[in-house]
Amino acid sequence: MSSDYTPAKVWQWDQESGGKFAKINRPIAGATHEQELPVGEHPLQLYSLATPNGVKATILLEELLATEHPEAEYDAFLIDITEGDQFGSGFVDINPNSKIPALVDHSTNPPTRVFESGSILLYLAEKFDAFLPTEHAARTETLNWLFWQMGAGPFLGGGFGHFYAYAPEKYEYPINRYTMEVKRQFDVLNRQLANHRYIAGDVYTIADMAIWPWYSAVVNNEAYDAAEFLQVHEYEHVVRWVNEIGERPAVRRGRMVNRTWGDESEQVKERHSVADFVGKNYD
Repeated sequence: MSSDYTPAKVWQWDQESGGKFAKINRPIAGATHEQELPVGEHPLQLYSLATPNGVKATILLEELLATEHPEAEYDAFLIDITEGDQFGSGFVDINPNSKIPALVDHSTNPPTRVFESGSILLYLAEKFDAFLPTEHAARTETLNWLFWQMGAGPFLGGGFGHFYAYAPEKYEYPINRYTMEVKRQFDVLNRQLANHRYIAGDVYTIADMAIWPWYSAVVNNEAYDAAEFLQVHEYEHVVRWVNEIGERPAVRRGRMVNRTWGDESEQVKERHSVADFVGKNYD
């Protein structure tokens, strides 16, 4: 593959980067406009969108509520990243990185801001003493896989997903490079799940909640339209795990929260109570 592009000595920002999500990328941080965030009645306030990273948080919150943790009741407000809501002043105050999801816990004084999906999972698991083993080895193994996903995700989404599905032009080198990495990741998961029911062992944990949204979307051909290209059916243990986790009612509910696409029966654009799921297709 040849290219006529030669990098300049000093990079200049003179155009959008191209592709489906070009408008959300810029080389500077901070707010672009004043925009206060709404606040609901519950101590936990989530500001998010039902991307894989956003779904991690709502799955855990719904799982907590399903396992008799009523104090995990929450309000979830939509942050439309295609409209630049993540650059509003209110959102930047709770996440200076301008990425969803972000959480504010008003049960503390002062309220605690929590940003980055992995941090939110760990914060809630520790707050409610749930879905994170307390025994040293099991806890460490769960955190191993939680942070594995934090490192692996950008290669799947920003690497493979961007160049295979969203970039305005197709180039062989980056597609091959990131395809190899994503298939390696699937092989890592497949080998682990060949010997364990769940990611970190025989107990369902925040490691499953972190990893499932990304890799289930690929297995189910909901992301990038790449299931055939990646031959995901060959990773039989991953497919088994994806299907098992996906059948959990709390997971099905979590996937709907802050969702603005697909069938209306699977969208809960804002979530304030379990009543918001009435009539929705989650069981």
